[in-house]
Amino acid sequence: MKTESGKLKTVYRKGQEIGSDMDWKAKDKASLLDALLSPKNAEEMARFLRDLMTQQEIEEFAKRFEAARMLSRDIQYNAIIEKTGLSSATVARIAKWLRGSLGGYRLVLDRISSVHHHTHAVSPARERTVLMRT
Repeated sequence: MKTESGKLKTVYRKGQEIGSDMDWKAKDKASLLDALLSPKNAEEMARFLRDLMTQQEIEEFAKRFEAARMLSRDIQYNAIIEKTGLSSATVARIAKWLRGSLGGYRLVLDRISSVHHHTHAVSPARERTVLMRT
């Protein structure tokens, strides 16, 4: 059982892992988080992301997320590099974050997996892929 000071140390450590220079409570970052949470479906999110980012940025983030999915299925680095075109350093960094204590990639991958296993409709990932091509 963690003590109160132990819990505070954990929170502080996680804050340091995110980056001491990243203040998620700062108005601009908090506003971005609110904006990212506001789309109601894949189509709205696709429209927002296309306005927010360049096509190249979207493609880069899609490759990184695909690498995280592949790593979570224990696919070897070389196969990931070949499929995504990402550098070995980027794949290694994604692997580190996938195993990291913040768990952002793991959280999203688990949620997508849970949604996919509990529905018989088109998966959210497939729906987004179709929408991004239109």
